[in-house]
Formats: sequence, C-alpha cells, structure tokens
Amino acid sequence: MNKQDPIFIAGHRGLVGSAILRCLQRHGFQNLLTKTRQELDLTDQAAVRDFFAANRPAYVFMAAAKVGGIHANNSYPADFIYDNLQIQTQCIDAAWRSGARKLLFLGSSCIYPKLAPQPFKEESLLTGPLEPTNEWYAVAKIAGIKLCQAYRRQYGFDAITAMPTNLYGPGDHFHTENSHVFPALMHRFHEAKLRQDPSVVIWGSGQPRRELLHVDDLADACLFLMENYSEEETINVGAGTDLTIMELVDLLKQVVGYQGEVQFDLSKPDGMMKKLLDVSRMTAMGWRPSRALAEGAEETYRWFLEQEAKAGQ
Repeated sequence: MNKQDPIFIAGHRGLVGSAILRCLQRHGFQNLLTKTRQELDLTDQAAVRDFFAANRPAYVFMAAAKVGGIHANNSYPADFIYDNLQIQTQCIDAAWRSGARKLLFLGSSCIYPKLAPQPFKEESLLTGPLEPTNEWYAVAKIAGIKLCQAYRRQYGFDAITAMPTNLYGPGDHFHTENSHVFPALMHRFHEAKLRQDPSVVIWGSGQPRRELLHVDDLADACLFLMENYSEEETINVGAGTDLTIMELVDLLKQVVGYQGEVQFDLSKPDGMMKKLLDVSRMTAMGWRPSRALAEGAEETYRWFLEQEAKAGQ
C-alpha cells in the first residue's frame, strides 16, 4: 500500500472504523476517503456504486455494520439481518466493479457454531447451529464471508475476511442496554456511581467467559492483514485469552470507582458460555496484540469521561 493510495474506510465513525482511521493516519496514509451515514447510505445500491465509480478507492476496509449486544439482537432481528446484508453486499460488489485492488471484510466471532470446540478454529465455520441470541447478525456476517470468497473465486477479486473477537475501546457505543458487554457495564457502573446506587443488576449468572481485544489492536491487525494476507480462508483476530463476566465486572468496578454491590439476574440469558478464538494463524504470521486489558479499560474510561464532559458543555 502506498501512502497516496485512495483508501475507503466504510463506517469510519464507528468503534472499529474510527480506530482504523486513526491507525492509517498514524502510519502516514494521506488519501483517506470517509463518508458519514448522512452523506452516503451504504444500503443504497445506486448511491454506493456512484461513490465507488467517482472515487475509485484502491483499498477498502469494510467496518460498517449494524451492531449490538444480546438485548439489541433479540429486539431487532429483522434490522440486524437486513441492514447488514445490504451494507456489505453493496460495498463488496461496488468495490469489485470499480477496480479496487483489495478489500478487507470484518466479521465477528459470533459466526462460529454454539457447540464448536473452543478455542474456535477458522475451519469450524458452518459445522453446526449458531447461538440463538445473535444468529441474525451472525447469518449476515457469514453471508459476507461467502460473498468475498465467491468474488475471489469467480472474478479474482482480492477480498479477505477477518473475524475479530469482542472489542472495546475509544469510540464504543456506551448504551446501558443495547451495547456489548464491556461498554454497557462501564456505563452502568458510571451512572450507579453518580447516583450512589447501592447495587447494580447484571444480566445472567456472571459465569460466561469472554475474550476482549482493544479496538486499536484490531486496527493494527487490519493494516497488517491488508499488507500481508491474501487468502480465501477467514482469519481470527483476538487476544488469545479470556475472563469471566464476573471477573470483568470486578475490573470495571475498580476502574470506574463504583463501591456498591452487584446482583446477577439469573432469569436473563447468558448467551454463549464461552467465546474464545484460536489465534494461532495470526500469531504464526507474526502479529500479536500489544495492550493489556486493565490498561485498555483505564484508557477507555478516560475517553468516556471526556465525551461525557463534552456532552455536558
């Protein structure tokens, strides 16, 4: 990749897209193409084709998606499958049609079957039923993977796919119910601290285990893959270690400074009990994450406080 090559970051305002944008800027890439949702509706085929035809990006990072946690997936299944199918289909096809040299499509660890052996290996894809609480999003992402593979096979389009684990960091969506576990917990503890609530109720048992990767580490991995990987098979990107929700609760309570108690609501679903990726292929290629979870959590909370302060001005 040359520093002057036109590079399109789809979803540059989201958690992953903003991190990729920061990463590319940090490495001196200067011709970066971005569009807000208001400027370009990625579900609109005609608008997407016109944008790609006019700008002809050489490289495309597909970080645009409709995302959310268990509650959001359960509440809006039609939105999750329809919007994601549209976004990825229009962008992948338009990138190929406009002559892009390479595209990186980002999936999610939820693509793997619920009962697949863990840590999840890439070859476990489509070997069994999905976890019901996020199957709508997972099905859309699997379709994106297969679309990239099909365009590679039929047209020789250099489309690669990467499967990140659970992410956190600056730019996340800190909603108390519709977010992923890390930002949702952080926000809830922050609000409880401000209100001096004696306790906070957490969904589920606290026993599920989750792998967490700082989003800036993922962005570094995306640039690494764009420059070093060109295969049909998807590749996992993760930290290689996990912790229980209960352990994450203890860490975030300490980071936020919340002194109250935590109650676990056993009537609510846990989701998958364990989601850990096998990252041996990335490790063998020479890439590893650089940020420890405690350090990343403190950095993320500082960013969150800055955003809260700006919103209150």
